[in-house]
Amino acid sequence: MAIKSLENSFGAWAFLIGVVLAVIIGVGSSSLSSSTGTLTTYSPAIYAILVILGLIVGFSIKVTGKDAQTFLITGAILVVVSKFGMESVTGSLIGIGIGDLVSSTFAALLVLFVPATIIVALKTVFDIAKV
Repeated sequence: MAIKSLENSFGAWAFLIGVVLAVIIGVGSSSLSSSTGTLTTYSPAIYAILVILGLIVGFSIKVTGKDAQTFLITGAILVVVSKFGMESVTGSLIGIGIGDLVSSTFAALLVLFVPATIIVALKTVFDIAKV
């Protein structure tokens, strides 16, 4: 049986909670599901929570060497694909009505992944520079 390291468990839980929350917020803030508009009223506070979770993930996750490279490549891919997906899905799925749902979910994931990726990138640069 492998012994699991506890040093990344806080960052991993924050990451998992952030992804689940981002998907819930994305689905909840789309025009398909928010007929009452309650979630749109609280959007700045909800997105601020996602940014804070992204910062927590970036600061608390312990990635070095090859793991940092993997995290940064994966984070950059997620950010780029989410951004282009937001723009392209709205136009292509507009007739079905799913475009807003997918676009808002991508936007919520962006709000989570951008701060985490930036923090890990800065930590990696400072680690390389030995500052």
